[in-house]
Amino acid sequence: MGEHQKKTTSRSRKVVGIGVVSTLGLTALLAGCGGGSNGTATNGSGGSGSNNGVVQLTLWHAMGGATGQALDQIINDFNASQNKIKVTPVYEGQYDDEFNKWKATQGKGGGPNIMQVYDIGTKFMIDSGEIVPMQNFIDQSHYDTSQLEPNILGYYSVNGKLYSMPFNSSMPVLYYNKEDFQKAGITTPPKTYDEVLADAKKLTIKDSSGKVTQYGIGIATYGWFFEQMIATQGADYVNNNNGRTGTATQAIFNGPAGLTTLNWWKSLYDAGVDLNLGSTTSLTQNAFLAGKVAMFIDSSGIYANMVNGAKGKFDVGVSELPRPAGATGGTIIGGGSFWIPKDQSTADQQAAWQFIQFASSPAEQAKWAEATGYFPITKAAYNEPSYQAYLKKYPEFQNAIDELHGVKLTYATQGGLIGVFSQARQTVQDMIQSVLLNKQTPQQALDSAASQVTQDIKNYNLTVQ
Repeated sequence: MGEHQKKTTSRSRKVVGIGVVSTLGLTALLAGCGGGSNGTATNGSGGSGSNNGVVQLTLWHAMGGATGQALDQIINDFNASQNKIKVTPVYEGQYDDEFNKWKATQGKGGGPNIMQVYDIGTKFMIDSGEIVPMQNFIDQSHYDTSQLEPNILGYYSVNGKLYSMPFNSSMPVLYYNKEDFQKAGITTPPKTYDEVLADAKKLTIKDSSGKVTQYGIGIATYGWFFEQMIATQGADYVNNNNGRTGTATQAIFNGPAGLTTLNWWKSLYDAGVDLNLGSTTSLTQNAFLAGKVAMFIDSSGIYANMVNGAKGKFDVGVSELPRPAGATGGTIIGGGSFWIPKDQSTADQQAAWQFIQFASSPAEQAKWAEATGYFPITKAAYNEPSYQAYLKKYPEFQNAIDELHGVKLTYATQGGLIGVFSQARQTVQDMIQSVLLNKQTPQQALDSAASQVTQDIKNYNLTVQ
């Protein structure tokens, strides 16, 4: 096939003048969702071409360390499975680095043929007009989406159309040190906010001088956790059904669910049982592995890292995300997905679709899940012998899977759609800290943060034509 040619495309919708996306929240996001910065960013130009009839594709991603190696294995498997297409992975740093570089290529060429984007980039990607909806390829090839996990598809589907293919998918869970629980006489992990507070008090240890040597719990002041906590109460983050039935124009997380969450969070901190290390989730993870906290909240996608890190020291338990007693909502999928930019030839787009189908196959999804701790996006992956053996070896992870499968898909559990989600998370993180440090009351902080996010949404919406 011919060399990749840059195409000048008209945009049905155009995003202009968007501010630089906040990076502080993304440091935590990568730690929370299994990405990382252990890889070495390249200056790969992206794009494709052909070499002796082989279509050359470039895939940009933000998977460092072990997750990057696991992605490389999928790509190697694909390249070895046929001789018509070759995919080359390019690690572009953290999600924001990759995302901002992609935006800089628009209209100039040199972008990737396939791009991994974090979940909160969904609205921006759609508004950009620079991608081909995955639904187009699904309809053309009669791809059966019923083979995929519905609660994972729910996040990336808008108005019945799937815009990207889920890849690295996770949900928040409670991790706990089984030995600490046994010493404290706790037989089952806490399910409710009240139970968390009671157990955290039992698990907090002080030395003879009264200094805390082990905290009962550690919760990073990370915006994703707040989103999840209000979703378990059936509350939306923004209006118009979380932006799912119309463009969101207002943040509404300052209602009763947000207040309940902040009041509980502050009660933990005020009781001296919550270790607050800020929004960078890796710091709390390290504190857990070092025996400084007995339980913490984080992504299911770090499960493999936690088990390996605690090996030889203690057994790691996993339970569903705690919630207020009686709350009947659920959690929201996190992670990232694959997108196909439209600034490439139709032949290259089809080749990219072939790779994405391969990466979504049961065998590859089982390998990916085993290596990382992310959920398989394909139902049949659970029947792969290797994954069944994995779950026998690590039975605790079944609790995370049960949480995923137990979620009822609603507007709240689909998650909010706004083009300024990274900025919103930073605002929420500042809000949580202001409450814990007694700079504002919970309701004052909620109202102030919601007002700021609403203004950011309005400014963004003015740029979308």
